[in-house]
Amino acid sequence: MDTRFTQVEFGPHKVEVLRGGYYDRYRMNPNLDEVALDPAAGNIDFFRRIPKRLAASRVGPTWAPNFYYRSSSIQLLFLAPLARLRATVPEPLEPLRAFPGHGLVALTFFSYAVCDNDPYDEVSVAVVIRRPGARGSHALELLDSMRRRSFVAHVLALPVTTEIARVRGVHGYQLPKWRADIDMHIETAVSASIATPGGKPDLTLHAPLPALRNVVPQSRMGTTTMINKVDGAWHQSTVQSNTLSFAQRLFPRDIKLVRNGGPLSQLLDGLGASTVLRLDVVKDAQLVLNLPTPLKAFEHALI
Repeated sequence: MDTRFTQVEFGPHKVEVLRGGYYDRYRMNPNLDEVALDPAAGNIDFFRRIPKRLAASRVGPTWAPNFYYRSSSIQLLFLAPLARLRATVPEPLEPLRAFPGHGLVALTFFSYAVCDNDPYDEVSVAVVIRRPGARGSHALELLDSMRRRSFVAHVLALPVTTEIARVRGVHGYQLPKWRADIDMHIETAVSASIATPGGKPDLTLHAPLPALRNVVPQSRMGTTTMINKVDGAWHQSTVQSNTLSFAQRLFPRDIKLVRNGGPLSQLLDGLGASTVLRLDVVKDAQLVLNLPTPLKAFEHALI
């Protein structure tokens, strides 16, 4: 057995985690005064105003929400044919129309350097959808979402690099997670890659780094809401973000995304994700992931 790891109980599951890591020491309920002493965590004042509570979950009582003290990400926002998206997204979810006949698909590489359940990387493929119960103009809803930096999405794939991240996602949230090798770097340029479960290349990404902008903490807040079924009923899970350093570019040039035929390559191809509308690079951000809650807007919908 690798001495860098120790086995812990996570609900009914036994999972190996980093020995002496955040999960091993705190079990999702950290002492923030101790976290503040960790130079890798940075300034954690944002988290002090968000109380944790012991909450019921599918894997038993767990401390929530989950804190990500240091994270970074690279996102490509694609245009995709609405017909393809409607065929993929289950009713009553509805893809948000961005242009006539086209919706939005987000491919995002995440790297979590410091968090409650230890460092890991993750890749998301998600369709941007309408807010539950929304009516009226898609264009106005999209503009409002952009203004408030608040989007709703249905996640189609969410591979991760560690077993505790996989177990939490699959059994706690019923999200489509599996283990995969993922690599991500934000330096003078940005690069990212993910392998298939068998270790062969799936996606590789290279792009120039747009000029980064640093902002005052808690001045650029955002919210992403994931909607999926948990035990057959619709639920929503919100992610609050406190972005500290970022860059954006519309219709970016010199983006090289190679699709090697793995599961994410096939998913993007099946969705018809082609034109890259925007590149978002987040060099530094803090995140708060909340547990799923029942979605009342769909209580009377056909599920």
